[in-house]
Amino acid sequence: MATCTAPVRGHRSPAAAAECPACGSRWGRSSHGSYGYGSSSPFPSGNSGSSRISGGGSSRTSRPRWARASSGVWYTPAEVRSLEPVRRNVEIRATVPDLRDIFLCHAWDDRESAAKELHDQLETRGVSVWFSEKDVPLGMSLLREIDKGLAKSRVGIVLVTPNFLRRIKGESIADKELSALLAREQLVPIVHGTTFEALRDESPLLGSRSGLSTEEDTMAEVAAKLAELVNVRDASETDIAARRQNGY
Repeated sequence: MATCTAPVRGHRSPAAAAECPACGSRWGRSSHGSYGYGSSSPFPSGNSGSSRISGGGSSRTSRPRWARASSGVWYTPAEVRSLEPVRRNVEIRATVPDLRDIFLCHAWDDRESAAKELHDQLETRGVSVWFSEKDVPLGMSLLREIDKGLAKSRVGIVLVTPNFLRRIKGESIADKELSALLAREQLVPIVHGTTFEALRDESPLLGSRSGLSTEEDTMAEVAAKLAELVNVRDASETDIAARRQNGY
């Protein structure tokens, strides 16, 4: 009998589940080694160029309600579900003045590599970024700066790398404080060069929040998804006002 790999490798994505010898058939593994929903293509007609199967085979067939019709960015259903509460919070805060679009939290050792790459990709797409290299004093508490940055931004992203995991391993992270940050529905983990399983080992609360991963997307694609997430310029002002009034 085939052995499930979930206890060791996890099943955080369709690709991971599809690779499992015990569970792969549930995710539509075909005899040709590709993955999808049945034998037909999972992508809408005419969009095969902008849609793709990445990360070893995870199907990207969903487009969130906040994406423009002309968008070429596609998502997994799990990504849409995890980002929807964050998007609702973005819409609620859309009329708050003097907010950055995104607060980027990262490890100090990543400031000139992965963090700068993500920052530059976001700014290229017109996203205003609260970035430690420009805005956060050195030597401050990691979570305290996240808290302050979130208060001045619509969305907070945490770039989770091996350097970040080493840093939080050496700090005492208060579950109560982290719970408060996550409860705001503003925080999105971006996993790069590591896994959500490794994040959960160091911070179960932060690791419990789904996010985006460069194992599934390039850094440019992650930036494109974040840019769509915080873009409220194309949203209806009436719709945003209604959401604010109803607390959505």
